[in-house]
Amino acid sequence: MRSGLIAKKVGMTRVFAEGGKHVPVTVLHVDGAQVVAHKTVEKDGYNALQLGAGTAKVKRTTQPMRGHFAKAKVEPKVKLAEFRVQEDGFIDLGAEITADHYVAGQIVDVTSTSKGKGFAGAMKRWNFGGLRASHGVSISHRSHGSTGQCQDPGRVFKGKKMAGHYGDERKTEQNLEIVSTSAEDGIILVKGAVPGAKNGWVLINDAVKKERPADAPYPGAVKAAAAPEPESAPEVETPAEEAQVEETAATENEE
Repeated sequence: MRSGLIAKKVGMTRVFAEGGKHVPVTVLHVDGAQVVAHKTVEKDGYNALQLGAGTAKVKRTTQPMRGHFAKAKVEPKVKLAEFRVQEDGFIDLGAEITADHYVAGQIVDVTSTSKGKGFAGAMKRWNFGGLRASHGVSISHRSHGSTGQCQDPGRVFKGKKMAGHYGDERKTEQNLEIVSTSAEDGIILVKGAVPGAKNGWVLINDAVKKERPADAPYPGAVKAAAAPEPESAPEVETPAEEAQVEETAATENEE
């Protein structure tokens, strides 16, 4: 078990396969996903990585959270999420996980909050068929009909499918295929639709029903740190140059 990844849903488009067949894909953008904290069995009772993504304004970050981010030496983040890992699946604090954390062809599970649809009827919310269009039914063609029994038990059972608030729930779409990734642009293309609205945060995890590919990096794909620029060595004058400088100075004094 390795860490997942936080990404932002950009929208949907399509790409073309080798045979010319178009494949609908969802574009996910990885925006500075860094390791913010470690959760260990000794201290917290479980092993997990806390990741942060997006850049938040410091003035809009509370003082306790500023200290939390400062401990990991990272800028304040907009979105935080935890991913369970094994004991050997930890990644260093402050490390940035890139989009090539996943490989093309890998199967993943994507979790997000679905779009809120407000108050909806039973036909839209639960796909009910509705009442008859004629022969005695008037006005209530789209109602859900009877909801309970007679005097016994004399109530409506909990969980009965009825009209009510629709959407705005945490949903997980399983077994989606990674079409391609770009570490430079931070882009992940996932085949099919992903729950949630545009610009919403999504959590990408290795599929629980499929094995992780052997070429997927473990414990994760981390952005390489920029190499420090070499310091220029001070110029040292050679003996010949020193003699020439002394001779020039002596000639100027004689003149």
